Amino acid sequence: MRNPVPERLESGLLDTSVVIDLDVIDVEHLPRTVAVSAITMAELAAGPAATQDLAERARRQDRLQRAEAAFEPIPFGSEAARAYGRVHAAVRPAGRQPRRRFADLLIASIAMAEGLPLLTRNAEDFAGLDEIVLVVPV
Repeated sequence: MRNPVPERLESGLLDTSVVIDLDVIDVEHLPRTVAVSAITMAELAAGPAATQDLAERARRQDRLQRAEAAFEPIPFGSEAARAYGRVHAAVRPAGRQPRRRFADLLIASIAMAEGLPLLTRNAEDFAGLDEIVLVVPV
């Protein structure tokens, strides 16, 4: 399902990579309504602790706080858990190791369960999902 999107999407799930770059992405490249997953919020919450650089830690903390204020994240629920089995199975024939991209695949599972396109800055992280999730490079 990875296709160029000819017009602006109505809605979509933002991958963590898009949330990180929101301040440099033209809003016209995003859907009219955007959502994030609880997985993305968890990755953002881990960000400040993942660096020793104080200025970078402050930037990551600011990004987390802005995301927390802007979004009510979609939880990883039972439908996403069911979808994860299909997502996991889809990436293996593409030569991907599911454990290495665990968070990405959980996010893709939420997109699939919610019927939302998945917007990302790293489309290659979702290789193999073309038939089950619309992956939109931003």
